[in-house]
Amino acid sequence: MQIWVDADACPRPIKEILYRAAERTRTSMVLVANTPLQTPASALIRTLRVRRGFDVADREIVDQVAAGDIVVTADIPLAADVVGRGAHALDPRGMLYTAENIPERLAVRNLMAELRSSGVPTSGPAAWSASDTRAFANQLDRLLSARETRRG
Repeated sequence: MQIWVDADACPRPIKEILYRAAERTRTSMVLVANTPLQTPASALIRTLRVRRGFDVADREIVDQVAAGDIVVTADIPLAADVVGRGAHALDPRGMLYTAENIPERLAVRNLMAELRSSGVPTSGPAAWSASDTRAFANQLDRLLSARETRRG
């Protein structure tokens, strides 16, 4: 199992949680981005820089993800693709995307995009909060603990 991070838009507090979790659980992690990233020195943590372009990082993650991997992303179409490949998709706010909830999330996302494109004003996501960080950390711990249980 590996952790993949859609890193260009991933909040710093989430990256910090991921760095600690990778070290604690000895899980390899790849941060995929089209900009340079600084990460802690670790044999478990690496970056993969991709060229700039629409969904280039997303395609790279989908091409390399394996069943059972964890993908951290706020991108709902990417989440749908990796869930379809048997991986876990975890939003930085702690939402675990599943085969059961991803169709609804995609429908809402598409509806909001259609409203915006037709000129209807919509609001963006809520401001980041400490509860978002806690929700993410808790969900990540559940996923990593389940892996330890299966290995043990």
